[in-house]
Amino acid sequence: MSSVVHDSFRLERTYPASPARVFAAWQTLDAKSQWFGNEEGLEPVEEHVLDFRPGGREHFSAKFEGTLYDFDATYHDIVPDERIVWSYQMHAEGRRMSVSVATVEITGVPGGTQLVMTEQGAYLDGLDTNEARRAGTEEFLDHLGRYLGPGA
Repeated sequence: MSSVVHDSFRLERTYPASPARVFAAWQTLDAKSQWFGNEEGLEPVEEHVLDFRPGGREHFSAKFEGTLYDFDATYHDIVPDERIVWSYQMHAEGRRMSVSVATVEITGVPGGTQLVMTEQGAYLDGLDTNEARRAGTEEFLDHLGRYLGPGA
């Protein structure tokens, strides 16, 4: 029996970097590969592809604990130094596990930048959960913080 669970989460981070630098961390493959997709235990299996523009796509495949995961995104709205909106699908061993819409909002604050990430997901057939997605997103935002941090 197929099923779908709809859920969402919102995460906030403040980074000691300008809005332009935070935005730039998402903009190029060279920058993004420094903090996204390099988590411990993750083994990339294909070239990471990033076409960062409205209508552009991103693809990343990796194995984690023996399972092959695919991330396929389409960028819908990009406002330099302010906002990124994309939708994406996640697959595990070729089975679609979720479809999501994500938004990053970037705002200058004293001492740096506040980033607010909101995600709305449709989690399919028990293959993923909002809690697991939130935990993974928190991890990559922590990696982003280390990339942007003092001395980085």
